[in-house]
Amino acid sequence: MKESRFLRKNHEKWQHYERIFRMHQFTPEQLGKIFLELTDDLAYAQTHFPKSKTTYYLNQLTAKAHQFLYKNKRERKNRLRDFWLYELPLLFLEVRRELAYSFLIFSLAVLVGVVSTAYDEAFVRLILGDAYVNMTLDNIDKKDPMAVYKSTHQVSMFLGITVNNIFVSFKAFAYGVVFSVGTAILLIVNGVMLGSFQFFFFQQGVLIESMLVIWIHGTIEISSIVIAGAAGFVMGNSLLFPGTYSRLESFKRGANKGLKIVLGIVPLFIVAGFLESFVTRLTEMPDFLKLLIILSSAGGMLFYFWIYPTRLASKGLSVDKE
Repeated sequence: MKESRFLRKNHEKWQHYERIFRMHQFTPEQLGKIFLELTDDLAYAQTHFPKSKTTYYLNQLTAKAHQFLYKNKRERKNRLRDFWLYELPLLFLEVRRELAYSFLIFSLAVLVGVVSTAYDEAFVRLILGDAYVNMTLDNIDKKDPMAVYKSTHQVSMFLGITVNNIFVSFKAFAYGVVFSVGTAILLIVNGVMLGSFQFFFFQQGVLIESMLVIWIHGTIEISSIVIAGAAGFVMGNSLLFPGTYSRLESFKRGANKGLKIVLGIVPLFIVAGFLESFVTRLTEMPDFLKLLIILSSAGGMLFYFWIYPTRLASKGLSVDKE
């Protein structure tokens, strides 16, 4: 390869790395991969153009990467901070397509649950069970439709709900191994349940009251399930569309990305479990306060998983292209 062609091929990439170094904003994984790429480029340049300006430039750039790399090794205590501030948000920038798939499938399933419940009176009992439906009808007659959230001690409820939700999220991820089909099925099942559940309260004339209570925790919980679905699609799609990698190598990369996503949303399930166990049961809370919690939760999720990654990208940071 001629030097001019080598320069044209890699010039933009090197400039991008310069911007990253200038801003001092990178994850340890990004830095390691950048260093490896630069050493490869430098070795090629030294072999084919040993006395050129390109080789001198690459030597300087690689030295800078080396300096940051070994400085970063002394700062491993910041690894967790970097994961939350940069690595996870930038990963969500990369998986927006899978996130859109997950949201679309879940939303369509919710619609199926709504329509099925509207046209078949027995459907809600099939989905939620006779015991739950009868208990809820009894609570509605007693003028306390959300009494179910007061029936269990807070701590045991928090532990049970949190563990169950985390388990569901890992299932949504793990089922992606069946070429994404398993993840889609889990999203459909949960979406149909939510649609049937909410329309049942609409039929009983307590939709608004139920939503102001349920979505105190449901905003984070349901959003996190959709995100877990995206993690499953990331892994499943790595098997379906390996690109230039071998199917096994593509799967390893997809599984690694998906696992980071589900591990990243574990704290969200803990927050959702806390809200459901300790706050949702406060049904006499003023409506404006309930709405404030719901909107704050929705705004926080939107900011961290959509707006913040976009801002990082606008500052010159980008997702690692493995």
